[in-house]
Amino acid sequence: MDMQTAIRSPRPSRAAARLSIGLVLCLMGTGLAAQPRLQVFAGAAAKPALEELARLYERRTGTGVALVLGGSGPVLTQMRLARSGDLYLPGSSDYMARARREGLVLPETERPVAWLVPTLTVPHDNPARVRTLRDLLRPGLRVLLANPETVCLGAYAVEIFEHAFTPDERAVLRRNLVNYTDSCERTAAVVAMKQADVTVGWHVFAHWYPDRLTTVRLPPEQVLRIGYLPVAVSRFTQNRAAAERFLDFVTGPEGRAVFARHGYFESPEAALQWLGAQRPVGGEYEVPRSWLMP
Repeated sequence: MDMQTAIRSPRPSRAAARLSIGLVLCLMGTGLAAQPRLQVFAGAAAKPALEELARLYERRTGTGVALVLGGSGPVLTQMRLARSGDLYLPGSSDYMARARREGLVLPETERPVAWLVPTLTVPHDNPARVRTLRDLLRPGLRVLLANPETVCLGAYAVEIFEHAFTPDERAVLRRNLVNYTDSCERTAAVVAMKQADVTVGWHVFAHWYPDRLTTVRLPPEQVLRIGYLPVAVSRFTQNRAAAERFLDFVTGPEGRAVFARHGYFESPEAALQWLGAQRPVGGEYEVPRSWLMP
């Protein structure tokens, strides 16, 4: 036998080929050859906990979870334009209400996940010595704001400003604005890098960057409502049963525990107790046009 003959792979017999095809079909039938993959469009306010839950769920079930993260408005637009996705998890009830009105989610599947309280967020050592909301009016202070047109956190911030400041004071505040950011994740990161002195953030930001961010609580009278993360099955899902299984996991005891470990509140009562007052939970707020980017 020459060397070429010795290394040539033998052609499989028809019987062997039939056996291979049968094995693949058998594996597919038992769910081992291919597992479903879920796509979740989510506001970045849920990012740390949701990334951990996606990894845990895939290890547990073999079902992959692809996360599309960003501002709650843009990811909702992406889901609508792509006509795809299995779940929608925005950063507040404002955008879930919009998704319901536009018929983009199955309303009967909606559930709350975790609760959030707006605060001031500053770099860890607070070099600008920001103590109160009125400090945002100081000349030269670098104030960052999540885009109120596309990020729910920005809408909460504007609602607070409109209630606390006069028109003249709001004009002073706008002169201190250094930028609008496109997601909660980006908002926290910019302050953590000390590219801004302060932002209106969620209380969990300090948990995301424990060595780089500090929370300055707002007095209860300046917090008009607290927020929560809702989740619902997308109307575009191709596998509602699989989508609901992940929804059950995220909103069940294990999912709630992961969110709690990342600093989110497990109930509205816990959030309101931390705030120290009774306030509306969720709801919607229409941002005045004067705050929208041209």
